[in-house]
Amino acid sequence: MDGWRSVLLAVVVGALSALALAPYHFSPILLITFPVLVWLLDGAVAPANTRRLLGAPGRLWPAFKTGWLFGFGYFLAGFWWVGKAFLVDADEFIYLLPVAVVALPAGLALFWGGACVLARLGWGNGATRIIALAAALTLGEWVKGTVLTGLPWNTLGYAIMPTPIFMQSANLIGLYGMTFFTILIAATPGIFAPGAVSRRFQPLIVIAVLVLIAHGAYGLVTLSRAGDETVDGVKLRLVQPAIEQSEKWDVENEAEIMSRYFDLSNANKGPQEASVGAFTHVIWPESAFPFILTERRDQLASIAQLLPPTTSLITGAMRLEKSSTTNENHRVFNALYVINGDGEIAVASDKTRLLPFGEYLPFQSLLESLGFKQLTQLRGGFSQGNRRANISIPGLPTFLPLICYEIIYSGAVTAPGKIEGSAQVDRPQWIVNLTNDAWFGMTAGPYQHAHQAQVRGVEEGLPIVRAANNGISFVSDAYGRIRESLPLGERGVIDSPLPSAGPVTIFSKFGNSPLLIFVCLLYVAMVGVSRFNTNRL
Repeated sequence: MDGWRSVLLAVVVGALSALALAPYHFSPILLITFPVLVWLLDGAVAPANTRRLLGAPGRLWPAFKTGWLFGFGYFLAGFWWVGKAFLVDADEFIYLLPVAVVALPAGLALFWGGACVLARLGWGNGATRIIALAAALTLGEWVKGTVLTGLPWNTLGYAIMPTPIFMQSANLIGLYGMTFFTILIAATPGIFAPGAVSRRFQPLIVIAVLVLIAHGAYGLVTLSRAGDETVDGVKLRLVQPAIEQSEKWDVENEAEIMSRYFDLSNANKGPQEASVGAFTHVIWPESAFPFILTERRDQLASIAQLLPPTTSLITGAMRLEKSSTTNENHRVFNALYVINGDGEIAVASDKTRLLPFGEYLPFQSLLESLGFKQLTQLRGGFSQGNRRANISIPGLPTFLPLICYEIIYSGAVTAPGKIEGSAQVDRPQWIVNLTNDAWFGMTAGPYQHAHQAQVRGVEEGLPIVRAANNGISFVSDAYGRIRESLPLGERGVIDSPLPSAGPVTIFSKFGNSPLLIFVCLLYVAMVGVSRFNTNRL
């Protein structure tokens, strides 16, 4: 197959692969789409005249094009919802909608195009090419999630982790380890390409089946041994106000917005949960206030009236840092505050990973001078926090604050810490994730974000407490089991105890390094095998 037919096929099967992601979780589709990718790469050979004229670039171009087209379809189907954010302030950003919906998938697909070039360099016959593809695409996904701030969204490993049973292997090898085995298993049927493999028995088929069985069995055994312990003396109330993004920053809505937060925080749900005083900690989502909280003493006083002395508020807010030399050049941070029962800000923690084009513009001054704005429309953009640190306050186990998409970075959400025996000395005991997914409405985006947060807790062996403006808010334990949740778009509260931290996981000790070393060595081995294989394609 060549010409427009191969182009269309690559894009379509790539797009169908996105059905394996949240909220659909139809993972078996990959057993169809990835063999097609293997067979397309089998035929990704440049004509002889092109190879003579262009040399190595001409020889590798067909593999790059095939990988890019497949990746473009995958990311287009998996990221289309990003365009919803450009409709919030349509009069300002509607002209960028086609660019955003197409340019982001096109850019991310470059990593898959490069990975398929690497794979084609190690392209042998039979199982060799399947292993080379799994190794190369895993490296491509890691690079995608790392360089230029990285965007590890919809990494392929999530496809094989739809439920807690199938998430437990992540506490051993993390997201990128799961990505390698996802591709290996999904691409294995490609070994049956007519004329590309002999009819004799293929061990890779048995290996793929055994890996899949071991993956499920490990999850079942792990969950059968998991307890349901909670932290004594801690009772949480998470508030999900479901405020439309188009209304969130309108000053005319300020009173209604704050009233909604106060009413939900103090909601009467029964004799045991009659008011805010029944809880030790109330949690509001990211950027909860339509103003700079420290500039509004009246609102801090209202919060003090809401909170009894035994209750603290954990909330997202904009933090203003004024310049000491000028009335301009003030810096604004996307922050998390801990406010005590006296209405005092006891702790502040700034977001350290900012969203490009959402919270800031690359080359901010230049692009602003040309008339461009980030989605938040904050002049100068948000400033980046210096470092991420655990938060310790009286009456509460140490927690790690993660704002919005900071939680999607596998192996980079916590510092490794110091290990003494089987314990991690400065390890947090739970993770607070505040987010505002209202930008994306009732689309697949919030489901994908929540799923990735859930997996992050399994990797680290820590409970996740997630407060989202319009959902999905939840409390999950150290094994990814959802204890309490609120669906997308629903207004309400979650009342829950705090699950206890799990044991230190192998992944939290060693991170991604062992897996990446293994994948690199395996790729080099496949390149060597393919060079000595006289029957290679």
